[in-house]
Order: sequence, then C-alpha cells, then structure tokens
Amino acid sequence: MDLFRKKPLSAPISTEANNLSKTLGAFDLTTLGVGAIIGTGIFVMTGVAAAEHAGPGLVLSFVLAGFACVLSALCYSEFASTLPVSGSAYAYSYVAFGELLAWILGWDLVLEYGVAAAAVSSGWSGYFQGLLDGFGVHLPTALSGAYNADKGTFINLPAVIIILLISYLLTRGIKETARFNAIMVVIKLSVVLLFIITGVFYVKPENWTPFMPFGFHGVVNGAATVFFAYIGFDAISTAAEEVKRPQRDLPIGIISSLAICTVLYIAVSLVLTGIVPYQFLNVSDPVSFALRYVDQNMIAGLISVGAIAGMTTVLLVLLFGQSRLLFAISRDGLLPQALSKISAKTHTPVRSTWMVGGIIALLTGFVPLDRLANLTSIGTLFAFLVVSLGIIALRYTHPNLKRGFTVPWVPFIPLLSAAACGYLMYNLGSETWTGFFIWLFIGLLIYALYGYRSSKLNKNK
Repeated sequence: MDLFRKKPLSAPISTEANNLSKTLGAFDLTTLGVGAIIGTGIFVMTGVAAAEHAGPGLVLSFVLAGFACVLSALCYSEFASTLPVSGSAYAYSYVAFGELLAWILGWDLVLEYGVAAAAVSSGWSGYFQGLLDGFGVHLPTALSGAYNADKGTFINLPAVIIILLISYLLTRGIKETARFNAIMVVIKLSVVLLFIITGVFYVKPENWTPFMPFGFHGVVNGAATVFFAYIGFDAISTAAEEVKRPQRDLPIGIISSLAICTVLYIAVSLVLTGIVPYQFLNVSDPVSFALRYVDQNMIAGLISVGAIAGMTTVLLVLLFGQSRLLFAISRDGLLPQALSKISAKTHTPVRSTWMVGGIIALLTGFVPLDRLANLTSIGTLFAFLVVSLGIIALRYTHPNLKRGFTVPWVPFIPLLSAAACGYLMYNLGSETWTGFFIWLFIGLLIYALYGYRSSKLNKNK
C-alpha cells in the first residue's frame, strides 16, 4: 500500500480543472482575514481567559498566542504563494508529505472549521437574542437553545437561520460574499475602536495588580484558551484559486490581517482588565459588561451590535473555508466527486456549500457546544504544526521551486513555529485530546474504507 504517494509539482497549477472566478485582491483577502479573526474570541473568550487563567496577564496570553500565529502565518504565506490552490494546509501536505498525512490534516481541518462555525453561531444567537430582549422581543424558550430537557430548550433557531442565510450568500458568488464581508468588517472594527477609545478613560491601573495572579503557567493556559481568537487567518489560503495575483496578494492578506488583529487584541485586553477587576470578567459578553460596569450603557449596546457583525463575518469565512476544503478533497477523489461540482452560473461549489451549511445548522441547532471550543484550537494548532514542518520538507525536496514569498531563517523559524504550536497543544486538557483522537480515528476509517481506493492518484497509478 502506497500511503504516502505525493501530488506531483510537474503539472502547472493552472491545469487544475475548475471554474472558480479569480476576482479577489489583497484588500479583499485582508478583510476576509480580519473578518475571520475578530469575533467570538475577542467578544466572548477574553473574559473566561482573564477570570480563570491569566488575570491582567491576559495581554501576555495574547502576545504568546499571536507569536505562535505569526510564525505559522509566515509558513502559510510561503506555501500559499508557491502552491496557490484550494485546500489550504491539506493541499500543502499532499505535496510535502503524501496522501495519508494530507487526508489526516484535511479531516482535522473539517473539525476545526465545523466545530468553530457551530460554536460561533451559538454565540451569535446569544448576542442576537440579547439584542431582541432589549427591544422587548422574546423568543419562546423551546426555540432559544440547543436541546436541553432541564432548561426546556429544543432547538437554537437563530443559530440555524444565520447558518442557512450565510450558506445562501456563499452560493451567490465570491465577489458578493467579499463585498458583504467588507461592510461587516468596517462595522466591527469601528465598534472595537470605540470600546478602546471610550474605555481608556475608565482604566484604573490598580486593577492590573497582581498582574499574573495564576503565575506564568496561567498565562500559558490563557494563551491556549485565547488561541481560539486567532483562528481564521489560515482560511484565507483556501481562497487561493479565486485570487487574481495569488503569489503577491496571499502573503499580504495573511500577514496584514494577523498584524491588525494582534494589535487590537492587545489593546482590548489592556483596557478590559484595566476597567474591571479580572475576577468579575467570567461573563458571556465581557466587552459589553465592562462598559456597563462604568455606566456606559448606550455604548455597551453598540458593542453588542458590533459583536453580532463580528461573529457574522467569522461564520462567513469559516463556512467559506469549509466548502473550499471539501471541494479540494473531493476533487482529489478522497470524498465523493459530487462535492467538487462548480455551478456554471455563480462559479461556486454549491453542493459542498449547502452540505456544510446543513450539517453545521443541525449541529448548532440541536447539540450543546459549551465544551467544544478547545477542539477547534487543537485542530488548528495541529494544522499549523504540520504546515510549519512542511516548509522544511519542501525546501529539501524542491529547493529550486519558484516561491512568491519565502520564510526567513529556515529551518529555525519553522521549527520554532512547530514548537510553539506543540507547546500550546500540550497545555490543552485531556478531554480535548480524547475528542481529537476519536475524530482522527473516524477519519482513518473513512480513508481506509473509501478514500484510499477512490483517490485519483490511486486510479492514475
């Protein structure tokens, strides 16, 4: 059995059969990245990380997580500019390490995007219902949350509706999707800046003491938790086949979006822990709560609107990335070919988009997702680790390959990136690791029963 057969680099990338429209530029990619990154992480996870793990040291947690992401972003940029194809880390691993590891990584990314989208849509529903409550509109209890007999909830209807609406938008065309995303990004960036500018006048430096109440170990645990806030920039690379100048624009989009978000995260965490003592931040809406804490209720309401816009764009990019990932895996024969069919009218993979939307809508509608956020983090960290090592492998096997962007100081930077991601994975709990291994086991069964025989490389052997 040839489990490590690799995709050849001899055939030009442009010969890949698809009808995807090349309409995206550097600005579109940057807004997609910002749209993917700023959302649930900054509006929800910051409070939990501060109260339970890092305290005011949350700012260091964001620095650590951001450092790991910057290193990984450099590696993603080299791969994306060298191999501008749909599939992101899955496609890169197919060339660098072979089919089995590519499948494992692709299956891992299905987990990352799927669970993240389900968790974010659940958070979106909470903020949306809070906004409705402010206008005196209350949903029936049965329709307000995933199934829970004790609470009397049956289905999280708002979460299901937003997933289906975004799926519909994605099937209309990539340019329309990018335009809607840009509008939402402007709204949420304005709200984040409004929080920073307003909140800085209410900062009390004594709230930053003690700075690391749980020690440095708490800061590291906080970094593993808030890593969820950075998830999404890798989804930019799934748009590679829809970019006008991928060798130039993909690195710009990946690195600039990550830089913008890292600066904003550090500023928000400083202001947040300066306004409110960290012990009080374990709430579902810490950013809005901080402004209510200092009687800025009207601005707190605007923050809620920004949070809804923020999570909408995160969902948009996650569902986009998931559909393009399935498109790429299906095109290689590891999943049914129907998922790689492109609509002649909209030039989008309509079937894979609706399949992704339908499954995630069912998941978020009926299944409680309180404890699944860390599964997304471990899946992402694993992908980053493999991509980082893949840079070293490709430099060794294809030293003369034309690259639009090159990682400096290879192998030092990729090894440091892999080590940083591995360290954050190590700090995630045993329950997260158990769920991760169960998911990988299911993926290996699917590959053994279907993917290995149906693979195009196997048929063309």
